[in-house]
Amino acid sequence: MENTLQAKCQSFIQNRDTIRSTFAWNANYLYPVCASIFTEKNILATPQKLQECKAILKKHAGIFSNFRGTAELAVISMLAVDEQPESKLINTLTVYEKLKNHFFSSEYLVLAAMTIADLAEPYQYDELAARTRRLYNLMKNEHPFLTSGEDSVFAALLALSPKSDDALLQDMESCYHQLKGNFFSGNSVQSLSHVLALGEGTSEEKCRKTMELFNTLKANGRKYGTSYELASLGVLALLPVDLGTLLSNLLEADAFLSRQKGYGILGPGDQQRLMHAGILVSGQYIGRMEKDIIGASAISSAISLIIAQQVALCTILATSAAVSA
Repeated sequence: MENTLQAKCQSFIQNRDTIRSTFAWNANYLYPVCASIFTEKNILATPQKLQECKAILKKHAGIFSNFRGTAELAVISMLAVDEQPESKLINTLTVYEKLKNHFFSSEYLVLAAMTIADLAEPYQYDELAARTRRLYNLMKNEHPFLTSGEDSVFAALLALSPKSDDALLQDMESCYHQLKGNFFSGNSVQSLSHVLALGEGTSEEKCRKTMELFNTLKANGRKYGTSYELASLGVLALLPVDLGTLLSNLLEADAFLSRQKGYGILGPGDQQRLMHAGILVSGQYIGRMEKDIIGASAISSAISLIIAQQVALCTILATSAAVSA
């Protein structure tokens, strides 16, 4: 295993354990995904910073706020990796209010607002909120029975894309129709198609790499989850890495996690563990791209991948919360 990937895996376990010991009564599925928020930023979680951010959240959001529901630990984690967590929360609340002009309030909208506040400037909030609704309507028109609250997260993140609405819709629909015969859940395929639409290249290229990765993992005894996990598979498929290297890194990260406490018989299961390994691998390459970007096309690719990673994380959190509820 590469030294950088091993260090990332070790930090992930440390972050997970710190978050779990600080907030002991949350659902187990939340700890690793929130840990990945810290790990992707190369930050080690501390009980002090987590408690500080919890106090900031309580100061600005009442107990019945959607910010204090099942999304609370995710919100605290996203605040804790920011240099100015209170300003980040104030900006997020501003985005949330603007999104509420177009959507019913929900915990999905909280996660979307957090990410928009992280990636956009305040002068863009009104435009992004309106575009989020336009994109959501386009999704709903194409898939009225599949599109629901969690897709507001995707719509918000897709709104950050430099691609036009028509180009995004065409890419999403092309990916959806190419992939839907391979998986049982149409809703999960729709989520995957949203992530792939953010990437560069043709829909045919992106779908082919997605299925090659899925099938090669399966041939190696590692079946990637086909429920909410599919969104994170899309991020892996968008990475500018050859399949052999990507597969090697995934298997090594998965093997590392399999030896860690919490991933045994009573752990989250093989498919969730592989998803966690995938999040770590994609975070490693996205971080590397951020350092090495040269030229407009490289910058666009890096930003698209960062957005896609945020989409996958938000969707995993939101969908898992819905399943738990």
